[in-house]
Amino acid sequence: MVHAKGSFDIKMTPAEPTDFEKANDITRVTSDKTWHGDFEGVSHGEMITGSTTSTGSMAYVAIERMTGKLNGRQGTFTFSHRATMMKGDAPSAGELSVMVVPNSGTGELTRLTGSLIIHIDAQGKHTWTFDYSLP
Repeated sequence: MVHAKGSFDIKMTPAEPTDFEKANDITRVTSDKTWHGDFEGVSHGEMITGSTTSTGSMAYVAIERMTGKLNGRQGTFTFSHRATMMKGDAPSAGELSVMVVPNSGTGELTRLTGSLIIHIDAQGKHTWTFDYSLP
């Protein structure tokens, strides 16, 4: 496994909700990120969040397509996100899984595998660590 790290800037744009989303406390957003550090590039994704007003529980799922260079190796790949947490929990108290979708890598990132951890500091800055392997 190789350990990579860096930061990213993110722009999130709410999507027009469907009737189903309105009726069920579901929100859909698109994301555009610029990545810095051991991965230099951009990503585009779509996230769906759901919450329970009475308890404050929430969850999200997302698909994110990455394009750039990972430690100098050019290509694309896809992340799959899944997370849950309770209202008032510290972000570290929730569960978060961000994994490379199997066989999604192209170019020099073909057969990439790994998992990403996202860190958000008190000022809202996003950093990341990525443990991965390439043949």
